[in-house]
Amino acid sequence: MEFFPALTADHRNFIAKQPVFFVATAAADARINLSPKGMDSFRVLDDTTVAYLDVAGSGNETNAHLLADGRITIMFCAFDNPALIFRIYGHGRPVLPQDDDWAELAGHFTLLPGTRQIFVIAVDRVQTSCGWGVPHMAFERERQTLNKYHAATSDATRFGKYAVRTTSIDGLPVRNPERVPG
Repeated sequence: MEFFPALTADHRNFIAKQPVFFVATAAADARINLSPKGMDSFRVLDDTTVAYLDVAGSGNETNAHLLADGRITIMFCAFDNPALIFRIYGHGRPVLPQDDDWAELAGHFTLLPGTRQIFVIAVDRVQTSCGWGVPHMAFERERQTLNKYHAATSDATRFGKYAVRTTSIDGLPVRNPERVPG
């Protein structure tokens, strides 16, 4: 196990090769949330700042947890050689389309149908560990189900669904887009 105060060039190269990452957040007296992510949605902005594009899905727990607590852990796993588990510990915040820094951040991504926010994470610490217990697996392809769903749903309908989610599953408040991202 090794710790680093910031991302290195080797870390950036590793991240760029990974098709999936995992996001974990928590808040006092709330469930721990752990979500898998993909769809080319992760970006390294600089050595101490990362971000990922969030597409509406089953909930909005990360938004609620970051508003309440701010702590977030991102984990990447190598499913090929060499074995590696890579974690980014930090503090994050949701950036929504109505926020002043939306346009600048959105420029780092290809916005997908159903995009609702971008999570920006200030990196506190980076950790690598062996990953020897992670199985070998091959990436086949991205699932298109979520993109197809959002592409077939009107902006008004999608936007209306955001407004319904005013709290997390534990009753924590959630910030919602005030306009359709774009």
